[in-house]
Amino acid sequence: MSNLMSMIRSDAFLRRILVLDGAVSLVSGLAMLLGAPVLAGLTAIDPAVLRGAGAILLPFAAFVLWTATRSTVPVWAVWTIIGINVLWTIESFVSLATGWLAPNALGTAVVVVQAVAVAVLAELEMMAVRRPAQRVA
Repeated sequence: MSNLMSMIRSDAFLRRILVLDGAVSLVSGLAMLLGAPVLAGLTAIDPAVLRGAGAILLPFAAFVLWTATRSTVPVWAVWTIIGINVLWTIESFVSLATGWLAPNALGTAVVVVQAVAVAVLAELEMMAVRRPAQRVA
C-alpha cells in the first residue's frame, strides 16, 4: 500500500490540530464573506477579494472538520490540507510582495499574521501525519 493511501489513527494531537484549523477557517471564512465591507474599511483590502477568500475557506473548513471526525484518517486527506495551507501561506506573501494586495498597515499585519498562523498549522499537521506510531494498515 502506498504511503498516501495508508491511514492514520486519529489521535488527540491530530484531531485537535484539525479541529482548530477547521474552526479557524470556518470563522474566518464567515467573517470575510459576511463582513467584507467592514473588514475592507479597516484593512483597505478590496471587499470582493475578502468575499472570494471567505467563499474559498468555507468548503475547505468543511473538509478539514470532516477529516477531523474520522476515527482513521486517510493520509492523502491530511497531506491535501497541508498542501492547501502551504499554498495559502505562499499566496498571502506573494499577494503583498507583488502589490496585488495593497492594504493599509493594519491590513498588512492581518495578512502576515494569518499567513504565519496557517504555516504553523501546516507544520503541526505535518508533524502529526509523520508520527510513525499512528499508521494503520
